[in-house]
Amino acid sequence: MLINCKLLNFLSATRNFSKANILRPKRVKTKVDMEAKFREDPIVLKLDTPEFKNIFTQEVLDLKKLFDKYNYEIRIAGGAVRDLLLGQQAKDLDFATVATPKQMKEMFTAENIRMINMSGEKHGTITPRINDKENFEVTTLRIDMITDGRHAEVEFTKDWKLDANRRDLTINSMFLGFDGTVYDYFFGYDDLQKRRIAFVGDPDVRIKEDFLRIMRYFRFYGRIAEKANNHDHHCLEIIKANVEGLQNVSGERIWMELKKTLQGNFAGDLLKTMLNVGIGQCIGIPNPNLEELDILLNRCCHLEIHPMSYLAALLKSIDDVTILHSRLKFSSYERDMAYFIVEHRGEKEGSRPLLPYEKLVLNTKIKQKDAVDYVREVLKYRGSENLLEQFNSWDIPRFPVDGKILKDNGVPPGKMYGRIINKLKDIWIDNEYKQTTADLVKLLPSIIGEHKNK
Repeated sequence: MLINCKLLNFLSATRNFSKANILRPKRVKTKVDMEAKFREDPIVLKLDTPEFKNIFTQEVLDLKKLFDKYNYEIRIAGGAVRDLLLGQQAKDLDFATVATPKQMKEMFTAENIRMINMSGEKHGTITPRINDKENFEVTTLRIDMITDGRHAEVEFTKDWKLDANRRDLTINSMFLGFDGTVYDYFFGYDDLQKRRIAFVGDPDVRIKEDFLRIMRYFRFYGRIAEKANNHDHHCLEIIKANVEGLQNVSGERIWMELKKTLQGNFAGDLLKTMLNVGIGQCIGIPNPNLEELDILLNRCCHLEIHPMSYLAALLKSIDDVTILHSRLKFSSYERDMAYFIVEHRGEKEGSRPLLPYEKLVLNTKIKQKDAVDYVREVLKYRGSENLLEQFNSWDIPRFPVDGKILKDNGVPPGKMYGRIINKLKDIWIDNEYKQTTADLVKLLPSIIGEHKNK
């Protein structure tokens, strides 16, 4: 078995990418960190939109009544506020409160409300199941006092500004009252209006608290920005200076953010910017094929391609796929798609242009449904829109011969079965699937004779 020695060495060196390859001292939050420029009056407007009104399910209203009953202030936090301000439906509701985890647990216990997923309690998050129908994450206001670039030791607070201060981006640091009041301490509303992505306070401090924020910067740029390359250059320089910290972040977390970026706007441009600041070296793409990426972007910019196509373009060989998978831990579906694209993205010859791709589906050793998906992606990758249209209209024929038919026609069981069926299938495919079972059975004597003579 031939295995690239360089590949083995790289895999060995990168097997535990996220297990503190770079030793960094823990960073203690200082008063200076919490003195970023902020609004004296955080109230910027009052929402009264249909999207805002749509969030008030009976479960949300009952959650609010419960906190009111015990005199604990609660607000909607983070992404839902951002989305509502953009006129979008809020996908997930997260809540922030002045109540401590202990107080919330006592309250929910007294009201016979079940709590689930208690793993978030040490960071202040309690998850009640309201009306035995909907789960809500409710987090105590907190300050991340000691950080190491991945984890944080927290201190609870009742100061909404201090909680906003520990968040990553200004557009994610706003709160929303149940009466529609928007609280914005760090000018996130202004940045949202300008479609600007900015860290709360000092970007160097924010990134060093959690290096995954580098990836989140690019994800939210793709969601919010109106131009592909309108970055703050100072911000990119700070990202570049901190990029090695990503080596301490798990591949799964990095891939979660990168995948969302590659599903958003400006995916190709953002990928190139990420590589320019040095992210490739830290996520398993040490030698990206930028020329192939440019070719892909030029011919596929109008097509909706899978995130794996962007990554496959950067990879020069099957070994490169293995290296990247060892770092980012793709699903088996994603991993096999990357292998498939790299293996089959080149020119293919056939009596008909679509024939080689039909063969890939009919001769596949993987799930046929996955093979169909992968062929579609290869055709997009190649910019072969006419072939893609033909492929999408192709009804996959069923091969009319199986082992039972061979046995019924006197073929003795054994290793020859597989070879005979493969030969018959090749003939059937080359004749555009016109032959019936009877037609193919007539060929058995000559095929058996061929195999016996070999």
